[in-house]
Amino acid sequence: MENDFKSGFIAIIGRPNVGKSTFLNHVIGQKIAIMSDKAQTTRNKIQGVLTQHDAQIVFIDTPGIHKPKHRLGDFMVQMAEDTLNEVDAVLFMINAKEGYGRGDQYIIDRLQQVKKPVFLIINKIDLIQKDDLLPLIELYRRKYNFEEIIPISALQGNNVIHLLEVLKSYLPAGPQYYPEDQVTDHPERFIIAELIREKVLQLTREEIPHSIAVVIENIEKRESNAIFIQATVITERKSQKGILIGKHGKMLKEIGKRARADIEPLLGTRVYLDLWIKVEKDWRNRQNQLRELGFREDEY
Repeated sequence: MENDFKSGFIAIIGRPNVGKSTFLNHVIGQKIAIMSDKAQTTRNKIQGVLTQHDAQIVFIDTPGIHKPKHRLGDFMVQMAEDTLNEVDAVLFMINAKEGYGRGDQYIIDRLQQVKKPVFLIINKIDLIQKDDLLPLIELYRRKYNFEEIIPISALQGNNVIHLLEVLKSYLPAGPQYYPEDQVTDHPERFIIAELIREKVLQLTREEIPHSIAVVIENIEKRESNAIFIQATVITERKSQKGILIGKHGKMLKEIGKRARADIEPLLGTRVYLDLWIKVEKDWRNRQNQLRELGFREDEY
């Protein structure tokens, strides 16, 4: 029956690097959120849409909540906190191996204002001994009155189906917001830029990650159905530009090669990727720069 269908919006929050993007990609079944072992990988809300015969769940992967160090950080944290009051439920994800930390308390303090059900998701249980799980559950139970506590491994898929069934039981009856075959509300340009940024994060060291942004300058279809993409990687310092280009252009070629391997399945065709590096000094603290790169003040 039509009115048996459920739908709703679920926010995923947690300290940086607890596996939020891995979880989202696993649930959706394809890559829409970038993954990296570096903190603060996610900068924008990524909406992942899971449609099943009886429900549609729209996941919002927020930037990791942390104490901000610059204007971009302010934007990311504000956006994550605003999301909590717009959804039907909140998944607070933690890394089982790291356990409780001061960053968790920072988030728990903010959860006190949330009037929707909050679930504790203990991720990466494949990395700990079974005996260590119960004390961890007890510790967090004392910190906050969670609706439910569910251990999972997003990487291996352990207990993820159970988690989805639990979530569905909390969703209200509602419409199907997105077509059945749509897995995200982001335009292709955004995802392509994120995939390029992911490769930079994977291949470069500490001095690069947070000081880069990717702008897609041009996408056009050429003969033989190949797609030509011109993209600019923006960084803050000249020395970083040298690192990103690498000796004889080797680093830039490798970034392009890896990005293309992810972009081609997304677009379903051959891709030519033309990458450029541009230095924009201190862009993370300049409001007009943030606006141009899609981080807009009017969104919070």
